[in-house]
Amino acid sequence: MYGDGGWGRQAQEGPRSPYGGQPQHHPQTPQHGDWSQEQQQHGAWSQEHQPGYGDRQHQYHEGPGAEYDQRFAHQTQQQVHQGGWDATGTHGHVPYAADPGDPYGQQPVAYGTQQPDFYPTEDAYPPPVPPGRRQPEPEPEPGAAGEEEHAFFAGGGDEDGEEEHELQSRRERRGKKPVKSRKRRTGCACMVVVLVFGGGLGGVGYFGYKFYQNRFGTAPDYAGDGNGEQVTVEIPKGAGGWEIGQKLKEAGVVESAAAFVSALQANPDGKSLQDGVYTLQKEMSAASAVELMLSPKSRSNLIIAEGLRNTAVYALIDKRLRVPAGTTARVAKKEYKHLGLPAWATDHPNLKDPLEGFLYPSSYAVAKGQKPEAVLRKMVAQASAEYRKLGLEKKAEALGLDSPWQVLTVASLVQAEGTSHDDFRKMAEVVYNRLKTDNPQTYGRLEFDSTYNYVKNQSKIDLSVAELRRYNSPYNTYFAKGLPPGPIDNPGEEALKGSLNPTHDGWYYFISMDGKTSKFTKTLAEHEELVNQWNEARNKN
Repeated sequence: MYGDGGWGRQAQEGPRSPYGGQPQHHPQTPQHGDWSQEQQQHGAWSQEHQPGYGDRQHQYHEGPGAEYDQRFAHQTQQQVHQGGWDATGTHGHVPYAADPGDPYGQQPVAYGTQQPDFYPTEDAYPPPVPPGRRQPEPEPEPGAAGEEEHAFFAGGGDEDGEEEHELQSRRERRGKKPVKSRKRRTGCACMVVVLVFGGGLGGVGYFGYKFYQNRFGTAPDYAGDGNGEQVTVEIPKGAGGWEIGQKLKEAGVVESAAAFVSALQANPDGKSLQDGVYTLQKEMSAASAVELMLSPKSRSNLIIAEGLRNTAVYALIDKRLRVPAGTTARVAKKEYKHLGLPAWATDHPNLKDPLEGFLYPSSYAVAKGQKPEAVLRKMVAQASAEYRKLGLEKKAEALGLDSPWQVLTVASLVQAEGTSHDDFRKMAEVVYNRLKTDNPQTYGRLEFDSTYNYVKNQSKIDLSVAELRRYNSPYNTYFAKGLPPGPIDNPGEEALKGSLNPTHDGWYYFISMDGKTSKFTKTLAEHEELVNQWNEARNKN
């Protein structure tokens, strides 16, 4: 409590102060009454004491423990101000007030008594040690410092390890022997880290190599025209070069899509490559695959011609799919409501085939292994799209028809009776003129041979009028007035356009003299004259 040689260098001369040689600061202003009067009455402080005080003050500033002495002197001055001095000039028996900022100062302790130890536990920080009594920190045991300094390799820095490290540091600061840390399995941890980083670097390297190959390297490619093993590949409509290359790669035709794209771009006719079904070979070079696909020899699409009836289309599908004859027709009859027909094409009575007119003439990718339902659905979707594009629903009323279904039926008649694209507009006018119930030529009867042939599923031209009028069928326009219940074939684009834009020249009759072109007349007399000419020419042959 009074200091020693290591705590601060004390003065060799002058009386030892009971306060450890610490400077006593006297306030210049009175705080407990009249300070000068107390001095005079008690004589506690005289000028003869001041030189010694000054000497000690000077010594205080020189000592190595100046910092501690200064704090102690400041504390003493505060006590003087708070507790005061008794009449004898010595410190009274007023205890020190507790410091509210000190968590260990809850009980006041009088000066001169021993401060209780508030650090009995191992977890607490030790009290300050005077500089003269401080000892160098003990050297850590071999292995312990390395393990704690590299906690990551020792087990990932868990909470138990951190707490143990902190407790050990506290013990060392208090001069206790450090506790030996438990052994860590550093080898396994290091191996895991190496594997993780090594695997990451390997993955980055692999993908970097693939990226370089895709962007700058030569694309993998087979050599030659194939290994002789044939394969069928379907290319969807609107597919680009990369998509086509992917499909060929999946089928084993080319080694990479990139090689196919390069070969397609290098071929001058590459842009003319179309969708469809192609018969190719496996392991072909990209250049040979492109060349074969541009050749008609590889194309194996199903072609639906204009004006074909559904019965003929069903037979073609069966043959392409290599299924028993009649399979597609049975599927159509059973599943027609689920194949995508528009609302205006359903629920019509007396139909021979509800799908008639919706197997649109076009080129379709059809190959063995596909289902008839899938092929029919594709054709119906194509027809619906074309009819929507042409505006059948919007133009029906302007043509004097009840619905787009009737427009489609007219187009099927135009397709069946016309012999060339130039005939379609005139043929459409003939239909519309004859449909008028007050027309003076046919009085509402169409009288088309094609409707009778449709019912009979035939294509004859030598038919007597008597035979035609006797056959009772809603499709027989010699027997029933007006349009048949529905289309009689699958009309093409030109027949549809002609039906939507007929001529207005007054045509009622037509005849084909050579089977290639038609002649149109406005009266029955003109028509009968042409019929006689045709009969004479036929008899001569």
